[in-house]
Amino acid sequence: MPEPLTDLERRVLEYLVQYLRSNTYQPSIREIGREFALKSTKTVSELLQSLADKGWIERDPSRSRGVRLLGLQLQPDAVSVPLYAEPEHPPVGGLILDRQLGRTGTYLLGMPDALLAGIGILRGDLLFVEPVKAAELGHGDIVCARLGTTLVVRRLTKIPDGAVLEGAGAAAPIPLAGVAVHGRVTGLIRRLQPVAAASQAVPVGVPV
Repeated sequence: MPEPLTDLERRVLEYLVQYLRSNTYQPSIREIGREFALKSTKTVSELLQSLADKGWIERDPSRSRGVRLLGLQLQPDAVSVPLYAEPEHPPVGGLILDRQLGRTGTYLLGMPDALLAGIGILRGDLLFVEPVKAAELGHGDIVCARLGTTLVVRRLTKIPDGAVLEGAGAAAPIPLAGVAVHGRVTGLIRRLQPVAAASQAVPVGVPV
């Protein structure tokens, strides 16, 4: 599953996608630097390497334009959203969505339990997850995180000495500091078939 992107990494990735759509080749390191007011080519190179380490691009550091985007839809008004049946496994498929429904970097993951049913999120719903760092989360956000080996999706509540993740019923609040944050849930799709049945990318609206 993709690691959280910083705000700058996300903007650089979106710039790479838009540049390739417009020019059919990737920007140079110096062009990226000018776009984001980064004077050091080393800083740009480190940003690209971070995107490569997180699985969004492949790069050849010996070439000025040695970047290849991985698994991203290049149609002008569309974005590829990979679908994960298990967070630590490769994607089992994906959807091609209108860009208004998903940002570059968003992925889909199945809701693992029914602890947020009270706010309309049911077990098995496909959640749009935007990879973000814990510091970017706000009060009331729905957070996807890892507690040990368990995937948890809970609502974030700010408290005087920090923040906790809360579900319904008798589920104990989980301190935000005790989990590995995967991202923020920004929406959902309710499927009538199991997640594992999705074996290939399909456009929204096409029966599966």
